[in-house]
Amino acid sequence: MPTTAQNLAAAIQHHQAGQLQAAEQLYRQILASDPNNADANHLLGVLAQHVGKHEIAVEHIERAIRLNGAVARFHNDLGEAFRALGRTSEAVACYRRALELNPDYPEAHYNLGIASTAQARPDEAIACYRRAIELKPDFVAAHYNLGVAWKDQGNLNEAVDCFRRAIELKPDFVEAHNNLGSARKDQGRLSEAIACYRRVLELRPDFAQAQYNLGVAFKDQQRLDEAVACYRRALELNPDYAEAYRNLGNALKDQGNLDEAVACYRRALELKPDFAAAHSNLVYTLNFCTGYDAKAIAEERRRWDRQFAAPLAALIPPHPNDRSPDRPLRIGYVSPDFRDHVIGRNILPLVREHDHRHFEIACYSNVIRPDALTEFFRSHADTWRDVANMTEEALAQRIRDDRIDVLVDLTLHLAHNRLFMFARKPAPVQVTFAGYPGSTGLSTIDFRLTDIYLDPPRLGESCDPPDDPNGPEQPIRLPDTFWCYDPIDEKAAVNALPALQRGYVTFGCLNNFRKINDGVLRLWADVLNAVDRSRIMMLSPEGSHRQHTLDVLAAAGIAPRRVTFAPNQPRGQYLELYHGIDVGLDTIPYNGHTTSLDSYWMGVPVVTIVGPTVVGRAGVSQLMNLGLPELIGETPEQFVRIAAELAGDLARLGELRATLRSRMERSPLMDAPRFARNVEAAYREMWRRWCAA
Repeated sequence: MPTTAQNLAAAIQHHQAGQLQAAEQLYRQILASDPNNADANHLLGVLAQHVGKHEIAVEHIERAIRLNGAVARFHNDLGEAFRALGRTSEAVACYRRALELNPDYPEAHYNLGIASTAQARPDEAIACYRRAIELKPDFVAAHYNLGVAWKDQGNLNEAVDCFRRAIELKPDFVEAHNNLGSARKDQGRLSEAIACYRRVLELRPDFAQAQYNLGVAFKDQQRLDEAVACYRRALELNPDYAEAYRNLGNALKDQGNLDEAVACYRRALELKPDFAAAHSNLVYTLNFCTGYDAKAIAEERRRWDRQFAAPLAALIPPHPNDRSPDRPLRIGYVSPDFRDHVIGRNILPLVREHDHRHFEIACYSNVIRPDALTEFFRSHADTWRDVANMTEEALAQRIRDDRIDVLVDLTLHLAHNRLFMFARKPAPVQVTFAGYPGSTGLSTIDFRLTDIYLDPPRLGESCDPPDDPNGPEQPIRLPDTFWCYDPIDEKAAVNALPALQRGYVTFGCLNNFRKINDGVLRLWADVLNAVDRSRIMMLSPEGSHRQHTLDVLAAAGIAPRRVTFAPNQPRGQYLELYHGIDVGLDTIPYNGHTTSLDSYWMGVPVVTIVGPTVVGRAGVSQLMNLGLPELIGETPEQFVRIAAELAGDLARLGELRATLRSRMERSPLMDAPRFARNVEAAYREMWRRWCAA
């Protein structure tokens, strides 16, 4: 008859071979004759853990520990059972006890790292994984999890090294290839990221997340058709993949396919009702759509506020800030765009010109990849905080601790916004500005900066109504302009009027392609039909949307040879595209904003048409500040007439070409000290209102 030791050895052999039923029978047979056998109790618990019976696992392993509490593995495995039950604190205690008994136990260090991650203690997790690797250099999972931890911390070089080592040890490690791709993407090394995702799909063709990630990398390369194809394939593999619907919407939006983009965002929200980022994408995209008026867009913003922001209202504590109305104020700016980005360039003159005697400036930087402009902003801030890895709650507490008086959102519903933090209202006065002229819809943001042209005061009304479709924030109207332009060392010269050499006029629009809808194309076709031999240039990534554009124009009588597409390109080369344009044509319902300022800087006048919402009055604001109201069309007919007449007056076009840059430099659009004083006066007005409340 086999001895207990022989039965235990046989049971372990069955267990290791995956013959769990046979192993369980032998463990129970041992315990029937020897109930106090600690090893059999422990291994029966481990077996229960393997089949998902975690409560039973705890019972057996705890009994083993009562019988012999000096075995480190017993404590480690009990920790695993507790962790599977979500009892993380108890799991941590078990791992620590295992390490007291055996400090050189790599698996216990590794498991403690996983539990520390679950407890949001990333530094401890990293230390645990590193110690596990010191003890066991070929510990594949530890290399991988250390890479994940480094990546979450933003330490991408370290993450890449860890994922590569995991792949060296296990070449078919799909998750490591996938995360290596994500780290490379975050580094901006998109071709390498694409190679990683393709390797994942060679190993596992049905891996929906890898298809999705490949789509993200293609979109970042402006390969929109390929991105769309990847997202659609991911959705074939996983029809309930909300994130894929959201990013499919983003790619379609960039192709100008706005109706389908909106449908994708709505489907993402059906699948995942708490998907705040998809809802922000929807809110923002509606501004470009012709089928939504200001009230419909406002209602979508209110839905965002009701679902995501309003539940946090109970967490807002009283603000202890000194209510002296004229004391120096602490101004906090929150942005992911303190970098070489259109928003960063737009706010640079303001930050540079602030009066630090009366305004202390704090920048809360959500920047993922800093650059030279990031350092510029850092050098001009009295306080600088890197907050990209901070939770919304922790960031709100940091701002409260910094005693910020006026907190400024520079993002609205754009990517990487921190609206959940603004919903916690860490500052007594909160204002939105600069991301785009408009509203967040948040009831916790008190004001929005605008100007007298974007938001003309309502005739006969002394104040804006509380149900204003432009948003719940009270508008504070700057006396001149919402924008302050600075070319930031771009020295591209203004050239001679191209039409003089070519013998025909070239119209152009270098706005983001999402602003170009079929109605805009037909409007431009009317302009082209009114001006013999004229042509048009558009900025557009490559893709099927270019052919759609040609088809719409052809149906309106414009031959494809009259249309030129230019790809997205670095800023200096982008500005030189204006050397080939005589007259700029604006878009509706969303006008050109900074792009139009670039156009004026390069000597190219832009004919605008007034849109139905705030974002559609940018052309009015800029042209009024330039003293060129004659380029503003109130109706499509006026727009076509103004553009055609301007194209027919080459002397006038040449004069504008030669003088627009100096006109800009003399205007409020480039008077940074004046702009800063106006914004500071607005902050002071907001503050006084709070003090008086």
